Amino acid sequence: MGLLTGKTALITGGSRGIGAAIVRYFVAEGARVAFTYARSAGPAEALVQELGEGVRAYQSDAASYAAAGELVKQVTEDFGGFDILVNNAGITRDTLLLRMSEEQWDEVMNNNLKSIFNLTKQALRPLMKSGSGSVINMSSIVGVTGQAGQANYAASKAGIIGFSKSLAKEMGSRNIRCNVVAPGFIVTDMTDELPEALREGYLSQIPLKRLGNPEEIAKVCAFLGSELSSYVNGQVLGVDGGLS
Repeated sequence: MGLLTGKTALITGGSRGIGAAIVRYFVAEGARVAFTYARSAGPAEALVQELGEGVRAYQSDAASYAAAGELVKQVTEDFGGFDILVNNAGITRDTLLLRMSEEQWDEVMNNNLKSIFNLTKQALRPLMKSGSGSVINMSSIVGVTGQAGQANYAASKAGIIGFSKSLAKEMGSRNIRCNVVAPGFIVTDMTDELPEALREGYLSQIPLKRLGNPEEIAKVCAFLGSELSSYVNGQVLGVDGGLS
């Protein structure tokens, strides 16, 4: 369809899972794509080879403000700027709060929430120069509903929603939109490892009676990055099969 023809996107955490699906779909819709990875150099290089010209991978630490600045500078030099920022990188360190260490809390907050500040703050000027920009932040249905054993993860994902709604109000006058995607249970490496009983328990709560696919998240991100969503700002789009 070419929804993103003429646009350039910067996508964090793009080497695997949902991130890789977003990279592939954006390229299929005509975008040039810069994406980051933390440690998955092999999958990142394979994805670049698969997709070819117009796609570059950058190793970057999302939790580092300085690294985010260097990333934005390099991508701006390599691509001449960008129109879309997808903050997708994130981690989990699941355990009950009674057992949670300060390190587990801080690690999730730094990688999931502080990373959003790090990169979005650095990206605002390039986005303003583009004339119109779209920031897409990856939250989770857990950020809305909470989840036992994920107090750190849920708090970080809820913080992303508040951050995004505030940014939408700040930057709307500059023609920069900010929206949130909140996936439900999506088929990834993590869900593949779930015990069958737990998996069935999750399925019983989902009206569509199936897990989502990474490509279904990518399609929503493409919508938010395209002109089809030109009047969508400050919204949380749940992609969860009706779970919420």
